[in-house]
Amino acid sequence: MNGFFKVPAPKNEPVLNYAPGSKERTLLQKALAEARAQTLDIPMYIGAEEVRTEKKKSLHPPHDRQHVLAYFHEGDKSHVEQAINAALGAKELWANLDWEYRASIFLKAAELLAGPYRYKINAATMLGQSKNAYQAEIDSACELIDFLRYNVHFMSEIYRDQPDSGPGIWNRMEYRPLEGFTFALTPFNFTAIAGNLPTSMAMMGNTVVWKPANTQIYAANVIMQVLKEAGLPDGVINLVYVSGPDAGEVIFNHKDFAGLHFTGSTGVFQNMWKTIGNNIHKYKSYPRIVGETGGKDFIMVHKSADAKQVATAIARGAFEYQGQKCSAASRVYVPSNLWDDVKKYLLEDLKSMKMGPTEDFGNFINAVIDEKAFTTITDYIEKARQNPLNEIIAGGQYDKSKGYFIEPTVIESKDPSSLTMCEEIFGPVLTVYVYHSENFEQTLELVDSTSPYALTGSIMAKDRYAIEMATRKLTHAAGNFYINDKPTGAVVGQQPFGGARGSGTNDKAGAKVNLMRWVSMRTIKETFVTPVDYKYPFLDKE
Repeated sequence: MNGFFKVPAPKNEPVLNYAPGSKERTLLQKALAEARAQTLDIPMYIGAEEVRTEKKKSLHPPHDRQHVLAYFHEGDKSHVEQAINAALGAKELWANLDWEYRASIFLKAAELLAGPYRYKINAATMLGQSKNAYQAEIDSACELIDFLRYNVHFMSEIYRDQPDSGPGIWNRMEYRPLEGFTFALTPFNFTAIAGNLPTSMAMMGNTVVWKPANTQIYAANVIMQVLKEAGLPDGVINLVYVSGPDAGEVIFNHKDFAGLHFTGSTGVFQNMWKTIGNNIHKYKSYPRIVGETGGKDFIMVHKSADAKQVATAIARGAFEYQGQKCSAASRVYVPSNLWDDVKKYLLEDLKSMKMGPTEDFGNFINAVIDEKAFTTITDYIEKARQNPLNEIIAGGQYDKSKGYFIEPTVIESKDPSSLTMCEEIFGPVLTVYVYHSENFEQTLELVDSTSPYALTGSIMAKDRYAIEMATRKLTHAAGNFYINDKPTGAVVGQQPFGGARGSGTNDKAGAKVNLMRWVSMRTIKETFVTPVDYKYPFLDKE
């Protein structure tokens, strides 16, 4: 086909509210009931095959440990090798497919998610990852749809970006996929991230080995069903369930390894970077390494702020999805003149929050993801309890008899360097430090220096000079910075997401810059009238 194709203008998918009596509430409740009524058998997807093994593992709702949602088939190193071979085998046809046909597949996937698969993928995320209806809607439906639509738009912009040409020549820029295969390693906490990491690479002509977190496999399976129905060819994205060490040993020693797209912990990312560096002589090219990792995200409050607004930002920013967002607020700096009011409003909010299973839409708080997370988070709570400079002013209780439930916990600390002020917890635990209201500038320096991370943060203030000072002094403290808002809820196409320092490479998800990481440019210069004499005019005699 010939033509300069214009893709549909991307628009953010409207968020449904699931209010009582609404059509979407009824349909989602039906999808939840249907999902709970069956036990799925989930294979790996390698090339054209659905691969099953003798090693089956069960999947359970984190809020209902006894219920079995599915069994997945765990693989080993041989399946990683099989997936790499499938990706390399699919590469030539996929890379040579005209870009508009690649675009069509992902645009169709977005429409399938917006329509017939919306409630299925939301239900899968609610059950498998213990997200309430609203958190699932903004993640597994809306954000994933937005990633697909906007990335197609960014892809077309990249291809349109061409160099100038001088007289008698034509310069062209070709945006080639990377040479080899790519690897997507995705986390449990966002179905949208699990979908975006492999599809953003595939969209640009790459083929992918995709390893999701085990605790996200239930929804990852739905993503693969959507992609297959949208027409994604076999071998373009290969979904495997293997251990991290098994995947790393095979992939990072393979000569055709071309790129890593990762979201997860800082420690894991740094170890992978080190391994890739040690193996650099083995690869055909320098692999692209893109990672979004940890955070110790802050809310900085100025004495001019509104106490009720601050309390609401804290309640939502710290405790939506049990604080299991990379962007969740986990440390707050409140001036002494506001703390009494902020504390009063916050405690009122916490008292009204109900905790329980996601199937009950009245529950704002659900379970943390698994026993390992439960143990880690509760250990932080107990260590905080033992510190005489800390006071647990809300929550602090937990119970795993039915599911992995931890109360939203607020710690007031007199030590701005205490453990829970500094280390990432990834759970519903917030630490507040009350500073003297006249020490705003010094406290900004404290915010900037306390944590090795730099993912998200916010300033709450009415005083514009204070806002300007915070924005300037915290330039490198957060890749996503919010003014008078909570530090969560980035929207694709509006707030491209990612941080620096210990929080990753800041190759913003939901932006053109991210897709540029998955191409290798080739400049082509064509000369129309080729010279036939080496001599230049300056060589002529006077």
